[in-house]
Amino acid sequence: MSTNDNILPPLGDRGLKIYHNPRCRKSREGLAILENSGKEFQIIKYLEHNLTEKELNEIINLLNISPIDLVRKTEKIWKENYKGKELSDKQIITAMLKYPKLIERPIVVNNKKAVIGRPSEEITNII
Repeated sequence: MSTNDNILPPLGDRGLKIYHNPRCRKSREGLAILENSGKEFQIIKYLEHNLTEKELNEIINLLNISPIDLVRKTEKIWKENYKGKELSDKQIITAMLKYPKLIERPIVVNNKKAVIGRPSEEITNII
């Protein structure tokens, strides 16, 4: 069962959630895994709900990765504006906030654990 209100709960109220792009096949596969799990979860359409810097930093910390590892480097925006440049973590985060399409998807968060659902089966490791 999902809730789809795009209003994020306070950061302390974590629960199960998916950062989802309905146009992405991998993101839809991740959503299907959550739907089939029978667990309640929240859908966050991150292209419609602009993440804050605090939220994006929290996701990166939960994933235990560097910001550059969350970037979709094949996106046209990345290739045209950022590829080949030396960027700080803060600059990379700023780019993802400005262009959320650069954020890898889907991201599933369950309490204090998170995975990028590529491959989709990674999601089963945290639900």
